Amino acid sequence: MDDFSYAQPLTGQPIIGQATPLAARDERASLLVIADQMDAPDLAPVAAAAGFRLLGVAALADAPVRLDLQAQCDTVLFFCPAMTPLLERLLVQLETQAIQNGMAVILVAGWETVELAFACLRGPHTQLLCDPDRTELAAALVAAGQHRPVVGHVHEVDREGARLQQLSEEVGRLARTLDALTERTRMATPSFDLGPRISDRPSDYIGMPALAPIGTPLQPVEKAAPAITAAQVRDLLRARRIRADFLPGDLFADPAWDMMLDLLAARLDHERVSVSSLCIAAAVPPTTALRWIRTLTDKGLVERQADPHDGRRVFIALAEEAADALTRWFGASRRLLSA
Repeated sequence: MDDFSYAQPLTGQPIIGQATPLAARDERASLLVIADQMDAPDLAPVAAAAGFRLLGVAALADAPVRLDLQAQCDTVLFFCPAMTPLLERLLVQLETQAIQNGMAVILVAGWETVELAFACLRGPHTQLLCDPDRTELAAALVAAGQHRPVVGHVHEVDREGARLQQLSEEVGRLARTLDALTERTRMATPSFDLGPRISDRPSDYIGMPALAPIGTPLQPVEKAAPAITAAQVRDLLRARRIRADFLPGDLFADPAWDMMLDLLAARLDHERVSVSSLCIAAAVPPTTALRWIRTLTDKGLVERQADPHDGRRVFIALAEEAADALTRWFGASRRLLSA
């Protein structure tokens, strides 16, 4: 008889030679962090709080090789607040692998890099954040850990009340973990405390500054003299801004409408609007504005236009049908007001 048998002895103890698992399999989704000046021990509690298994932390310089060698990864959290020579190539590599593997990506950009990050955005499961606060970062991690979001549905979780409540609780818990981690470690930049955001800036917006036309001027909405002028549209935007002087501004935020009005004014002036400029026009945190830009793009109301002089930047413009609808709305509303 063989010396090594897999029969169970009467004592219930495995005999010599029996294969036994060393540890339970970790079924959590995996998370790879790409960032400079961050350590895995500091990020481990954040990953655990979001329900992830942390694969490790890779510096930006080592990220291309690490991504090539990483056999399987569910989510990549990528901090890129500052421009570097290899950033564009790394973003393209990351988005390409995300599309091929169905990987979720969280890009945490700064104002210096948001234009490039948006131009490289391709993956359906990529979330782009700009100078996020802890709650926004926590929400992105929780969303990546849950069922991956469907493109074009910003409020997909609103369909299920119970799921929304669970998501809110998880975001709050993770935000508290991030807050405690920041107080304990005070990590060097990039950190989770990214300073004042656009929503904290004074609300003195009076319309987007003009950008010099690039290439041939855009065609006007109508061949004849337009029924409205850019100055009239900007006056409407000013009126919406001073509303916050009399009523709570956060109760009446309408970033999608503000952005479309700003794009209409730019179209009438034959101007191009960059992604960062449009975020400012939205008068909401930049991460929220970026999400709405993607939603408006998916719905066909706005479109991306490549910068012919800089492949690392794209412009946002109204689609033809949306511009026509806005023009007709403006004329109809003025007739009602003057009746």
